[in-house]
Amino acid sequence: MRVLLVGAHGVLGSAIAQVLRPAHEVISASRTGSDVSVDLSDKASIVAMFDTVGSVGAVVCVGGTAKFQPIDRLTDDDYAFSLAKKLMGQVNLVRCAIGHVDAGGSVTLTSGTLAQQPMIGSSAVSIVNAGVKGFARAAALELQGTLRVNVVSPGWVSEMLASMGKDASQGIAAADVAAVYKRAIEGSMTGSAARP
Repeated sequence: MRVLLVGAHGVLGSAIAQVLRPAHEVISASRTGSDVSVDLSDKASIVAMFDTVGSVGAVVCVGGTAKFQPIDRLTDDDYAFSLAKKLMGQVNLVRCAIGHVDAGGSVTLTSGTLAQQPMIGSSAVSIVNAGVKGFARAAALELQGTLRVNVVSPGWVSEMLASMGKDASQGIAAADVAAVYKRAIEGSMTGSAARP
């Protein structure tokens, strides 16, 4: 199966590519240095990506970012940035995938643990993560029979914690998280909100 992987060069994207490559053709997508270029905050860029890539069996998105700061330091622009980059980027990815994903294929989005377990500084991220999860469930209902839509909430990834100087033992290995994305791609579920 041809799998379009958006956000392919991060810790999680690299782990997903590694777990998929033995059985699938992985097409990497990111702002730079990939098989195809895409800017999730620009719908025209998403359309152009699909026009370049053609039909795929699945799309996985681990791209997108949001601002993490205490609420009294977040500006309107910080919230707009977060909504455009991570939430609307993934919403538009699903919308633009219609007609480009093979019958029975899927789009798997990424939420995050801060939707369920917010912390100081996470208000923008928590909004976005909860929005992605709600959208994925609603889209799965509307697109039933056309396209499967699932979301993964990876939690804290060990390798990311280590890169931030935190205790990596408090996280989940990227390879274990990648296996959840693989199940979403290869399975038959839709509307699922999976956690490793």
